[in-house]
Amino acid sequence: MTDADELLEVGRIAKAHGLNGEVNVVLTTNRTERLDPGSVLRTDRGDLKVASSRPHGDRWLVRFAGHDGRTAAEALRGVVLRSEPLDDPDELWVHELIGSRVVSNDGVERGTVTAVQDNPAADLLVLDSGALVPIVFVVDGPTDGVIHVDVPDGLFDLGAS
Repeated sequence: MTDADELLEVGRIAKAHGLNGEVNVVLTTNRTERLDPGSVLRTDRGDLKVASSRPHGDRWLVRFAGHDGRTAAEALRGVVLRSEPLDDPDELWVHELIGSRVVSNDGVERGTVTAVQDNPAADLLVLDSGALVPIVFVVDGPTDGVIHVDVPDGLFDLGAS
């Protein structure tokens, strides 16, 4: 059993859909296997087991075991869905990036990651120094709390007075 502090928010139930117990789920993860039938998601109200799911526009329609009918689905409105971190060494995970120190290819420490900002071209590491670093420039890490980046000349000069 995973400690509640180690769980990641993976989505939120928006509203009921139809009469058979389906709900609209807004995912905050790109890992849609979180909604595979049989998957168990953790909530403040207890575990929810996915009975079925299917994409629906930019959301998912999900039916949870034991929550049949519109009334049961409506009762789930606003519930936050959580799950354990996945073990995938080829992925960068936001929860591992936050708090890491960023070191540029010239060996200079550039700041600490305070957030990861969604951006259409590439997500951005938001540093406590105010710098924004496109995630595509990450070449190594996070290892022992350090992320190494190889950025174009002048990137850290942008916005400097």
